[in-house]
Amino acid sequence: MAFRGQHDHSLDSKDRITVPSGYRAALADGVVLMKGVEQCVEVWPRAAAEAMEAAWLSPLNPMGADTRKIHRLKFASSDEVELDSAGRIRVNRKLIDHAGLGGPSVVAGVGDHLEIWSADAWAAEDGEIQSQSEELTERLAALPPAGQGPS
Repeated sequence: MAFRGQHDHSLDSKDRITVPSGYRAALADGVVLMKGVEQCVEVWPRAAAEAMEAAWLSPLNPMGADTRKIHRLKFASSDEVELDSAGRIRVNRKLIDHAGLGGPSVVAGVGDHLEIWSADAWAAEDGEIQSQSEELTERLAALPPAGQGPS
């Protein structure tokens, strides 16, 4: 399932956020929350998180300082949670603080996972993306297709 769209939500008094109903089935087998590189919380279906880790993190040389740092970023801050009966997930305080959550929030679909942003941080990020969309498209179009190196 591809996660798409933007949905306005807020954390409740118990630090839970409602997952948009169309995404709940994809998250029914468990959820992994991770600190995003940007000021957001990544929401992964458990199996997709494991696939991402196997494809992108496991192949890195564990002896390298950069690998150790990225592993700490992704694993030390992550949390495995379950959807409750009302379709909510509880976000831990460290992730809430990282993303600046507390007021209005945006749950954004980004393909293989969701991201939770504060509404203000999302507005800034979305504005930056929109202002750079033509340049981003041109830079990415110049890259070889995935799985193919330079000819």
